[in-house]
Amino acid sequence: MSDSYGPAHPAPPNGRGAVTSCPEGFAECVLCQKPTEYPESYRGITLCPVCEWQEAQRTACSG
Repeated sequence: MSDSYGPAHPAPPNGRGAVTSCPEGFAECVLCQKPTEYPESYRGITLCPVCEWQEAQRTACSG
């Protein structure tokens, strides 16, 4: 898996785990730390819409 997110969706400026200002009650994306559509109480891996779409593209073409 690559750490390159592309120009449209860059990695956080301070690296992984950087503290960001997510809207109250929403979880951070585990890849880019941007807000997700999942509540903080959601169990499991949380991805923002962009990372979720990119992951779906990667897994759909592997086979």
